[in-house]
Amino acid sequence: MLGRRGRTVTVFEQDTREAGDDLHDDFFHWERPRVPQAVQPHSFLAPVRTVLRAEAPDVHADLLARGAREYHDFDWFGEHPPHRAGDEELVTLRTRRIVLEAALAAAVRREAGVEVRRGHRVRGLVVEEGRPPRVTGVRVDAGTHPADLVVDAAGRRSPVPGWLVAAGCRPPVVESHRAGIAYLCRWYRLRADGPRDPGRVRPGSAAPFALAGVFPSDNDTFAVNLVLSTGDPTRGALTDPAVFEAAARRFPATAAWLDLAPEPQSPVLAMAGLDNRWTSLTDDAGPVVTGLVNAGDSLMHTNPTLGHGVALGLRAAQHLAAHADRIAADPAGYHAWTAEALRPWYDAQVTADRANEQRLTDDAPLPDRRAAALAACAFDDPVVMRARAKVRHLLQPADAAYGTDEVDHRLTAWLAARPDFAPTHDGPTRDQWDALVPA
Repeated sequence: MLGRRGRTVTVFEQDTREAGDDLHDDFFHWERPRVPQAVQPHSFLAPVRTVLRAEAPDVHADLLARGAREYHDFDWFGEHPPHRAGDEELVTLRTRRIVLEAALAAAVRREAGVEVRRGHRVRGLVVEEGRPPRVTGVRVDAGTHPADLVVDAAGRRSPVPGWLVAAGCRPPVVESHRAGIAYLCRWYRLRADGPRDPGRVRPGSAAPFALAGVFPSDNDTFAVNLVLSTGDPTRGALTDPAVFEAAARRFPATAAWLDLAPEPQSPVLAMAGLDNRWTSLTDDAGPVVTGLVNAGDSLMHTNPTLGHGVALGLRAAQHLAAHADRIAADPAGYHAWTAEALRPWYDAQVTADRANEQRLTDDAPLPDRRAAALAACAFDDPVVMRARAKVRHLLQPADAAYGTDEVDHRLTAWLAARPDFAPTHDGPTRDQWDALVPA
């Protein structure tokens, strides 16, 4: 985005390899210990598509050419309801992360003003004294590289906060919440000569202690995903593919896809040790440094349950590219924008994770009848599905999307037609689970 606005950009990337033409090898055989989420399932929310179509339509087109698929939330109904303004944005890009990486890497190679130095690790910052101090470049193995603006996109393990403190800057303000949740997934491919449609099945199921979901993806691949507490004694047993699949078959959402007899493509891939972290380079006295801002996971790292990472990262990138001169001169406006536009979604993720952590570990009671009905009603009523989609795609907070008279009337009518409706789980009981998954 910066390059297409005429900027000269240098990217320092410590990894020597980039996503290329062999997506299968890149995805399943590229060892990436610093990027554990790379092989986990992704669903790219509406802002990903919206930003790409506005800033890099060639990347969006390349994604589709490489096998990514678009899914509109109203596709669930078969026939879309009458169009309303904004409905066109409610689209998920279904693809593995490696496909997006390959399309972005190819686009960057076409930008004359952008140079990517692979295999070059940044070792520190060049910091000039001042009030506040100013970053004027980075230190690399070959010396220093000057810059009008340095963007920390080093991810959730970024060393930049430590470098700033070592340089005498006030410390960044870091807020962190550990999510006691573990993910296990396995990738499959639909057989060319086999069934290809699971029918009208919801994407997720739940037990009191575990969640299960399916992520349809590119090129006939999909992932089955199980989520449970990091303290669950059965977690280790689920890395056995036979145990994993037996457990997944006890959830309607995942069983429907496994019944298609797909070909396994991977072992069971686990990810844990996750947290939500907000790293602000400003405090009550203002920016702790100028000439430097953070973006992506360096700014806001969230547990991937709700799929916020890439969507919010691209929003930040778009804002940075559009206001680079102003931000280079004074980053205060950028910090204010991130607090207003991005921070609410961090807070929402923390709230959701605390609820999930309690639910998965304490066998918390089911949600109240109306809250459970709101989730179920969306799959019967397009008005409620629209509200759900606006929240899911980071277009409106839950209170605004669901708190309308129209949604309330639709939900009331839905409940009136189902007087026997009660919250329930569609997954296995604990006894059934323990019989399949020994501790």
